[in-house]
Amino acid sequence: MTFSSQPRPRIALALQGGGAHGAFTWGVLDRLFEEGLEFSAISGVSSGAMNAVMAVQGFVQGGPEGARAAMRQLWTRVGEGNVFSSIASPLDWLWGWDKGVELGNELAWTGLTNVLRMFDPGQLNPLGQNPLAPLIKDLLNRKAIASPDAPRLYVGATDVESGESKVFSNAEIDVQHLLASACLPMMFPAVEIGGRHYWDGGYSCNPPLAPVLTFRPDQLVLVRAQPRQRKGVPNSTGDIVHRLHEIAFQAPLDAELSLLPRHTRLMDISADALAKLPLTSKMNTEKNFLDNLFAAGREAAEIALHKA
Repeated sequence: MTFSSQPRPRIALALQGGGAHGAFTWGVLDRLFEEGLEFSAISGVSSGAMNAVMAVQGFVQGGPEGARAAMRQLWTRVGEGNVFSSIASPLDWLWGWDKGVELGNELAWTGLTNVLRMFDPGQLNPLGQNPLAPLIKDLLNRKAIASPDAPRLYVGATDVESGESKVFSNAEIDVQHLLASACLPMMFPAVEIGGRHYWDGGYSCNPPLAPVLTFRPDQLVLVRAQPRQRKGVPNSTGDIVHRLHEIAFQAPLDAELSLLPRHTRLMDISADALAKLPLTSKMNTEKNFLDNLFAAGREAAEIALHKA
């Protein structure tokens, strides 16, 4: 059974990537869908792509409430399985986590930075395992996202050789496309699709806006998964690398925002609540942490709704 309604409002959603910080985006969307938001197009990269797929297939099956249920199922499974623990555990002794160092601690991040410089992905992850693969395979409903009633769905990845963004749409999206969109090159091998190799979409489009702007939406809802600005100049190696990543992932979005049609209203939902979290927290999939991010996302959405 699919959700049917009158023609949907010309509203597009764009979801940034950010690993576990996607739970913040989950909270934002949960509050917006609770308000009854309907959308005609959605794009995302990395965890933003996971949220986008769940939102689309849930929406097809049950409207806004169906979208809420599908996203909750995803993040409940992520938290219950602590999906990145299988990758982190063999490296605990290198990162210092077996000595009681917290995931977000500066010492842990400095240790991680040094490890990534010393070892290549094949040494850190010799089997090329991605803990998201079985989870996505179990939850993905390709029939729903390819349905004629489904909102337009766009998932971005980065072509390793050309450096250009590659955007996949509804009918072609499968497990491999989502893994490509979330492929961190220092942790996982590049994902091959159609003879091309792909890394995380955040390097070239975070998230891709051009496809959803093609329909000249009346409103664009942009959900960020990283803060736009940080006060102060970083000094430590960990903080410097962290900030460089944020700047690199922000640049493609800034370029695409300049293409926003004049008539399109922008609801830009800030992730400034995440400004105190270090880069390593993006791999923290412990349930309590995800729940806190979800609550922060709902609060950010509430603020945006009051301003609208």
